[in-house]
Amino acid sequence: LDAIVTAILLVAARWATKPPDREHTYGHGKIETMGSFTGAIIILLVAFFFVYESISRMQDPRPTIVPGVMAIGAAVYTLCSDVFRIGILRRALKKIDGSTLRVDFYHAFMDMGSTSVALVGILFVTLGYYQGDFIAALILGVFLAALSIKLIHKTALELTDAIPAGMVRQVQDIVSKTDGVMNTESVQMRRSGNEIFAEVKISLSGAASFEEAHKISSDVEKNIKNSIANSNVTVHFEPTWKDVPLDYKVSNIASTIKGVEGIHKVNSSASNEGLFISLHVMVDRNMSLEEAHKISDEIESQIRKAVPNINHITIHLEPHVSIPKSLPVEDLSIEEQITKIIKEYPAVKKIGRVITFQLQNIFKIDIDCSFDGNLSIERVHDVVSEIEYKIKNQIKNAVITIHPEPS
Repeated sequence: LDAIVTAILLVAARWATKPPDREHTYGHGKIETMGSFTGAIIILLVAFFFVYESISRMQDPRPTIVPGVMAIGAAVYTLCSDVFRIGILRRALKKIDGSTLRVDFYHAFMDMGSTSVALVGILFVTLGYYQGDFIAALILGVFLAALSIKLIHKTALELTDAIPAGMVRQVQDIVSKTDGVMNTESVQMRRSGNEIFAEVKISLSGAASFEEAHKISSDVEKNIKNSIANSNVTVHFEPTWKDVPLDYKVSNIASTIKGVEGIHKVNSSASNEGLFISLHVMVDRNMSLEEAHKISDEIESQIRKAVPNINHITIHLEPHVSIPKSLPVEDLSIEEQITKIIKEYPAVKKIGRVITFQLQNIFKIDIDCSFDGNLSIERVHDVVSEIEYKIKNQIKNAVITIHPEPS
């Protein structure tokens, strides 16, 4: 029987170490649990046998053979071997809490118990107290039955993917304390052999960039692995718009729509009639109005899904002008014309750089202007807007950037 239990545990432990494959994507750890479950049942049967035999023999406790000194010496030697084996398994369990090791520990404990019972029985028989052997066997049988039932219950829970509630709460606490996590949506955990798999879904601020979201997810994974040994963690994240400005939320939603090249001038306002949203959406300049309008309808639909209390949405469509990173040679022919327009405005104290580039039929114009530092930003913005308007009237297809600075 010892050989059968040991063989089952060895085979289970060996198969459990096989790497994942197409049919066992989580690995083969469950085989170890199944081996432990089988071993625990065998130990339970042995415990029942101990109880049955001890009760049966109490009715006629007289031994057929009276053991001598050699029997006592053999029992002591075997007991020392069992104690040594239990010590090794206990140290191994502290390092690797595997179900196979746990069953083998109970198995070794059973061997030590049976040897102890045999030794006690030999001593009692030698002293003439014949029932002592069977009483000790009965106590051992009850104790082993309790241990094996506990182990059967634990391995059965593992086979049904049960996990201690305290461990789930521990993971939830770790996740909620990680910087950047807005909320812990769900925690799903299971054990396969000696490895614990955890799938965590978290909510992050919708304003977070993909790089920031990836860092937060990595921090969650690292924190869990530092607290729970042999854990395999998968983190899913999704945006939440709680406490995120509405304008940013609208811009983010619109920018995810296929065909949108850029978003700007997003404004929101509330009145007694409800919430009003306006935004400028840039699309391919060669796109037809019908195609652009479909994009506009999709943007409006997605915004209304995310913000259901909106009363009206106004979307201004405009062509997107792509500016390459590598610009052609400067076009100096229109700089004098631009300088002349700017000089019409006394608020501009000094004209700095005026850089113009011609990209096919598009002009990219960058201008630095100095203003009185005491002017309000509103007044500066008005002047800059007027200058841009005049330049665009005289130079078609102009993309203008004016940088104001104090003089």
